[in-house]
Amino acid sequence: MDNDSRLEQAMLAAISASARVRGTTSPNPPVGAVVLDVAGAVAGVGATQPPGGPHAEVLALRAAGDRARGGTALVTLEPCAHEGRTPPCTDALLRAGISEVHFAVADPNPAASGGAAVLRAAGVRVESGLLAEQVATGPLRAWLHYARTARPHVTWKYAATLDGRVAAADGTSRWISGEQSRAEVHELRAAVDAIIAGTGTVRTDDPQLTARTPDGGLAGRQPLRVVVGASEIPATSRVLDGAAETVRIPSHDPDTVLATLAARGVVDILLEGGPRLAGAFAEAGRIDRILAYVAPVLLGSGPAALDEAGVSTITGAHRWTVEGVTMSGGDVRISAVPARVLRR
Repeated sequence: MDNDSRLEQAMLAAISASARVRGTTSPNPPVGAVVLDVAGAVAGVGATQPPGGPHAEVLALRAAGDRARGGTALVTLEPCAHEGRTPPCTDALLRAGISEVHFAVADPNPAASGGAAVLRAAGVRVESGLLAEQVATGPLRAWLHYARTARPHVTWKYAATLDGRVAAADGTSRWISGEQSRAEVHELRAAVDAIIAGTGTVRTDDPQLTARTPDGGLAGRQPLRVVVGASEIPATSRVLDGAAETVRIPSHDPDTVLATLAARGVVDILLEGGPRLAGAFAEAGRIDRILAYVAPVLLGSGPAALDEAGVSTITGAHRWTVEGVTMSGGDVRISAVPARVLRR
């Protein structure tokens, strides 16, 4: 294997490590790191621990031990150069004798950036951009958005029929999507910080909003359940069953909701409310990604996926760019981002 391939394989391992801790590190980024020894063999792998715990580089260096000296570190995010809850990762890399560092994306947080310059000044070879697109659209997507905007990242997830219906005329909606799609959604729930639904959805559908395993049990990690809106919900609602923490926010205003959750350290949000709530977030420009599961089903009538979103003419339509289309069992999974994101 040539050196470029070796470095790419190591960065892929770092991305996998970061994916495994997604949802456990907020408001810190879920970073992954790999240390190669002087022969190019993997000597250590690490991923950021919950707030107050060691960062990815530190854990990878611990695992590598003496094999780190003269070796190469690959990190999904630029190593930090500031003193926070933990010491700077640049210090740990220098003490370990790392001679070369490759990171995927620069740290957009002014308080933590500058690690590359610190390492270069100390004589370490530093390169950036390796598999940057995979990292930026992968485990670090939500945190990068949060660091740049100070707002949590919102993914609107919904399942619809080929004719755009999310329920039948009588309100029934189980199950529009297939088994594999539903399993993927539960994996996604287990990886985000919070799930949002409106009081109307809670009253109508009585969702539990938990992450479950294939056998139907509760996953080991549960997101925060967020119910928005001023209306009351029944005391018997499943979102109040104690299976996970639930918070009430008596507002449908997206900015109020997001500011409240940001104050709690929430970075990554899954919006699962009904068409009205989705429309409010769309009109406010507060949907950062759409994840649509389109099932090969026709209903002909019933509620559409999106309600009023502030559009009265085609020139005012919200434009999106499809970044991926894949099959999920018999369903089509579409991932899209606002068109303006790609013009930056």
